[in-house]
Amino acid sequence: MSFIKDFRQLLKPYYWINILLSISYVTCKRTAVICNFLFPNTDCELDSRETEILFFLIIVVMLRTRKAGSVTMVNYLSASFVYTKIANLILWFYADIRYGLPYGALVILCALTLPEPTYIGPEHVTYFRGLQTLDEELKHHKGTTWLVCLYAAWHPACVNFAPVFAELSASYSLDNFKFGKLDVGRYPDVAAKFRIQDGPTSRQLPTLLLFTEGQEEMRRPQPDNTGKLQKFLFSKDNVKAAFDIDGIYQKCKEKLATSKNKKTD
Repeated sequence: MSFIKDFRQLLKPYYWINILLSISYVTCKRTAVICNFLFPNTDCELDSRETEILFFLIIVVMLRTRKAGSVTMVNYLSASFVYTKIANLILWFYADIRYGLPYGALVILCALTLPEPTYIGPEHVTYFRGLQTLDEELKHHKGTTWLVCLYAAWHPACVNFAPVFAELSASYSLDNFKFGKLDVGRYPDVAAKFRIQDGPTSRQLPTLLLFTEGQEEMRRPQPDNTGKLQKFLFSKDNVKAAFDIDGIYQKCKEKLATSKNKKTD
């Protein structure tokens, strides 16, 4: 099922066009008809310099995607597109500046006209208006598990994470498992209470807080034993894994079923 979902995602223009751009040089150089047309009087083989560039690209992509925490095929591709296109740009310029310039212009044009697809659909998110509304909710409904996103509307990382959080809320929201957001830019007392730096250079935005029984159980990103903030990639898969969203959803669903059975009895 996951493979089918990834395959459907790859059919979107952003992905297959970027895949073509990422393999353009090797494909042209290794296809005899195209190679003889673009590179007459040369062997249709990769020379030592081109091979070095490609090996360096492979190493960079592996390191960066591993550091980013990519866990699906689409994640790997999205994380590697920038590096593969830069490598292809270098290869095209290395071969001939007349090919490098149009390729660079094409990459820029695609970047401007084909942004990476994001989730556009329903959401089940409660927007809290200040610290008091959050405290009241946690105090009076302790049986509800909350995943709360502290964000700032002007922060780029928060803007990028918004569709991911909305998609999670649409998929996992229950009567006793809810999703909320609170703008620390508008309510700085929230940032103060939860020890969140809300400045332009803050690495704590967004911050996800999991509340069970009215108390904070965990958060991401979080500091390590030395107090240093641990980096966290706010992708859908990473959030699901870090907070065990599937496990929480199943437990909350079982509690709802149990409470309904008691009422009917």
